[in-house]
Amino acid sequence: MIRRLLPFASLLALPLLTGGLAHAEDGAAIYNANCSVCHQAGGAGSPGQFPPLAGRIGKIAATPEGKTYVADVLLNGVHGTIEAGGASYMGFMPSFKALTDDQLATVLTYISSLNSPGAPAFTADEVKAARAAPKKAKEILAERKALNDAHPLP
Repeated sequence: MIRRLLPFASLLALPLLTGGLAHAEDGAAIYNANCSVCHQAGGAGSPGQFPPLAGRIGKIAATPEGKTYVADVLLNGVHGTIEAGGASYMGFMPSFKALTDDQLATVLTYISSLNSPGAPAFTADEVKAARAAPKKAKEILAERKALNDAHPLP
């Protein structure tokens, strides 16, 4: 009996052995379930409605301030006018704070990697730190402006 259960026990232990680390396919699945309806498959965006993510988020997240900003956007949402990729967008993005820190880190890592070789990975601890300091819409836009002033956003 124990011999038959051993393979199943090893599958249950897998998250413990990997430290609960998420894989790229998990990030894609989370993205497809939560983000692609607006930002489209592969982060292509929708002209005039939703900015593209591919090739941009990895560049934004290349600095510590950029990483914090994109985590803040996912946790708090954003609304108002933004410039992205040379186009203007006026819209509303909801908060995804209902997702766990691990899920958010996984999807941020996935989004960051879209058409951005060598893009930084996100950790659950980074998301947890951002979650501990919630921001209002005006603060998110001010954070974006400060980031853009320091490192022009793509």
